[in-house]
Amino acid sequence: MALLDSVTTCLSQPVHYAICKLGFEKKDTYDINNILSGNGEVCWQSVAEHVCYLESDQSVDYIKSICSLGPVCESVNLYLKSLTKEQFVIQYASWFHWTNCTEVFLEVFDVLQDTQATEVALGLMKLTSSLERALGDVYLLKGNDCPFLLRDLLASDQLADVFGQAVMNVLRVFIGSPYGLNLRNVLWHGFASPQEIPAKYCAMLLFLTAGLGQLLQTYLLQTKCVLVHRPYVIFVSLEELDAFPDLSNEILSIAEELVKQSSFVLKIMLPFWIAALTAFKQSKYADSVILLLPQLEVGLRLLFTTTNKCPNRLLTAESSALYTTFDEMLAKHLDNEEVNQLPVVLEEPAMDFLWDILNHQEGPRIRDRLSHGEINLRTFPREVANQIVGFAITILYRFSDEDVFSLKEHMVIKPLMNCASCYRSRFHPISRLKKQVLECMKSIHLWPELPTVPEEQVQIIKGLEGNAEANTLILMVSEIISQLHHYMPQNCCCSDDLINSVLTERLLMELCDTRICTLYSPRPVLEVVVVLRKISAQCHQVSQQVIAGAGLRYTQWVNKTLRSRQRHNYLRMLNSIKFLSPALRLILLLITLELVSVHSVCKKNPFDYQQYLKFLKSVLQYTENLVTYTSPEKNKWDETMELTNKILIKIRKISDRKLMLMHLAT
Repeated sequence: MALLDSVTTCLSQPVHYAICKLGFEKKDTYDINNILSGNGEVCWQSVAEHVCYLESDQSVDYIKSICSLGPVCESVNLYLKSLTKEQFVIQYASWFHWTNCTEVFLEVFDVLQDTQATEVALGLMKLTSSLERALGDVYLLKGNDCPFLLRDLLASDQLADVFGQAVMNVLRVFIGSPYGLNLRNVLWHGFASPQEIPAKYCAMLLFLTAGLGQLLQTYLLQTKCVLVHRPYVIFVSLEELDAFPDLSNEILSIAEELVKQSSFVLKIMLPFWIAALTAFKQSKYADSVILLLPQLEVGLRLLFTTTNKCPNRLLTAESSALYTTFDEMLAKHLDNEEVNQLPVVLEEPAMDFLWDILNHQEGPRIRDRLSHGEINLRTFPREVANQIVGFAITILYRFSDEDVFSLKEHMVIKPLMNCASCYRSRFHPISRLKKQVLECMKSIHLWPELPTVPEEQVQIIKGLEGNAEANTLILMVSEIISQLHHYMPQNCCCSDDLINSVLTERLLMELCDTRICTLYSPRPVLEVVVVLRKISAQCHQVSQQVIAGAGLRYTQWVNKTLRSRQRHNYLRMLNSIKFLSPALRLILLLITLELVSVHSVCKKNPFDYQQYLKFLKSVLQYTENLVTYTSPEKNKWDETMELTNKILIKIRKISDRKLMLMHLAT
């Protein structure tokens, strides 16, 4: 399929005029010495004089300010081009230390010397995200909760107190205000093509960042404050992001051809795609993802506007309206309450992947964290970049003419496409619950391996002459399992020992492998999942406390350092483990069974759903009490038995009355 040549810009006419023309209307040559002192410091007062204000309310007149600052930006650009790298480092490097990423700003200087459009745009994206992060650190000198949006950060009283309101108004002409150039948003949301971003604006922001460093140094000396940099976000459990295989050079070569063929790519954006793939091959993983994410947004916006029949939304919105961004495109409904048709086109696996990497709170939230400067660009992991690029290649392939590729090329791409079609959410709350349940069960399965006192060393003590109470609880667990066997795989109840044949890690893994639609889960489902996750977390904490306590007490028993009361309590603990393990495993089984049916129940019978939610909260209360009673400080094992007896009776009654979610779903 041919590239979409008809789209020549994604900037609306007023935005295009503001960015590409307004700052070039004044042809005056501006003397750099007007804003530069003899020692290279920025004369902020002279710069601020070019910001114009409305007579009506003295707010910034962005149109006149952009026009007035245009020649200043050109002068700064020429000045920076006149410097060698060594001169720039000597003169300005120390003024970037406040950002905690000096090397990013030095790289931007290098980019300005070559003035390649794609590199300038990339440099500006990295500059704005790093600057935003640094300004947030400064904000925290005077405030507590740093604003999430750059717009709110730049408009804050806290930054005005440090730098001065006139300085902040200068910055807002370039970034952070929808009425100004708004360079950060226009680039990070993929509206600007490489040739539409004037290099002089990148140069000006580099220059102003150094000027902010000069002002901040003075402020810190006067106030004796210390600027503290927030730690970067570190990606943990990278294996959870492992959806696509490692990308070979052969796949990347095919991808370079795909971008020229795919209808997902606008021709004006082609340089960004080529640069992203090149950066990946050069091991510049942060650069690759920074370039690619806005292009995924552009391509999805094209699909979104086509499938929902709103072609005007392809362009940047004006300051009075919202951009069409990932948030809206991934939502279930449009702003007019009609159903979003993009999920129909992309299909559930692709939507799940996008939600996982962009939106889910427990996911990596790559775009947010990159664009707000929360990630160290130097150590950005290949594993993460591999997943983003891999997904992008599958989208390119889906929206390409298959006839233009050879059989060999199809075979190379096929493993990627298989991974894409089989993808399931990893960071939706339901997916996280499955992971929690399996981790908890794995922990409880360690209990039989705990060191324990040999029977011949156990003296008969009062209250432990028999295991009648424990046996009663174990029998009750077996009865409940028997009631539930209709809702489990057929081959798991074939043994007389229901507890050890049913309450297994293997069964839970099999149940958790059941595909559950997580896209657009209704609120009642999420409410149930929240409670189930709390229950699972409490069960896991009980298990960890039992493992730690049993190990410690056994060591003390062997070393004969336990007092008489502690010895008795330790033996009660060993007795309690006999019934506590089946009880906790039963609760994990119930959680897993309910996951399969929770969607249909919440739709069918809201009253019964509320009844069941009430029951779940009583189970949660039980597990919370268990955490307390099994803690090293309490060690109340008799009370643990009483609590477990009560909750098992309640579970059995609920099961008998068929108010369990799995009954409601059938």
